[in-house]
Amino acid sequence: QPATMAAAAGAAPLLGELPDAIVLWEILVRLDPKSILRCRAVRRGWRSATSTRGFLLAHHARQPALSIFSHCKYIGSDRKQDILLLDHQAAQLHTVVRFDHPYQLEGCCDGLLLLSTRHSILNASRAGLSVCNPTTREMASPGLLLDFNILGMYPHRPTGEYRLLLQGRKHETTQWDTPSDRTGFYVLALGSHQPPRHVGCGSETKLVSAIFESGVPVRLRDCLHWYRVFYRNLSEEDTRSKLVVFDTIAESFRQMRAPLVPTKSCIFEMDDTLGIYTCNSMTTGQVVDIWVLHNYESEAWDLKYRVRLPIAQIRGRPEGPAGGWFLDVASGDGNALLLVCFGRSMFYIDTDGKLVATLRSCHSWDQRLKQTLVPHDFFAAL
Repeated sequence: QPATMAAAAGAAPLLGELPDAIVLWEILVRLDPKSILRCRAVRRGWRSATSTRGFLLAHHARQPALSIFSHCKYIGSDRKQDILLLDHQAAQLHTVVRFDHPYQLEGCCDGLLLLSTRHSILNASRAGLSVCNPTTREMASPGLLLDFNILGMYPHRPTGEYRLLLQGRKHETTQWDTPSDRTGFYVLALGSHQPPRHVGCGSETKLVSAIFESGVPVRLRDCLHWYRVFYRNLSEEDTRSKLVVFDTIAESFRQMRAPLVPTKSCIFEMDDTLGIYTCNSMTTGQVVDIWVLHNYESEAWDLKYRVRLPIAQIRGRPEGPAGGWFLDVASGDGNALLLVCFGRSMFYIDTDGKLVATLRSCHSWDQRLKQTLVPHDFFAAL
């Protein structure tokens, strides 16, 4: 690794007689983000050395991608919202940031969250849409955005910009405003102060619109991927085995094959590939099937796991009384993690169907976050 700026200038070493390269690239770069922030308060040399872009990018690359969760609670009469990350190795939830009012996740990438105060994915206003780095607590508003649905957030590799994929909506005339028709798909560069740019209507507009009901997409290989969660009738069966993909470089849509599944299903990222999980009713077999895309180019899927949930064990625990439930599947270190929220608790289950740990109940945001200390120019630009 290159020598630090401090050593090159003849400044005091970072730590005793140890070479600065060892301290920086073998010790400090391995610390978690919270510890790095504490180190910056100890010595000016440490602050300077850990603030270079090269160090920050190397540190970010080492961070694990952890599942994001949301937990709302009342403190007195005020409703707060915690953003939590799941450390699957320690089977613990860690709070990374607390907001004074609830947010809805609209997108996530490179340690950044795109948040809305609205409870549905609709048009956002200056006060309702925010970009947040939960690690550094930076927050900014992208500005006024009307007559658009937010479909996803992604980094545009050729330009280094962070962009939003939008779907325009037809706005009818009311007594307060004028009609507009923005139907089609648009791209907006965060921090550019330019209006959304039209990128076409898509050759599969009806299919695309239906699959967007699945919510936040999975980003992989410079593409956004969606998979339909529910099918309301048999006439939709032709879309049952299709993913919709938006290529963020070519700015075009296409379809991919997906496994034919008979019930509710969700897409997720699993160690640099795609996964789809399905679950039948909790009152029947309680079996979760997890499919993994083992070859992206040939669009070939394998049924990698079939997990029988320990429902009887969960129902018998005092933390899990009768009530509503939901399932989420995440990944870590090559394995799938099953999380069942039931009653007042969340139960962490491995792929053998074994109950590993009981955690506090919270809402999964079906995304993974790599904490980052990398500064982003648009926080100053927005």
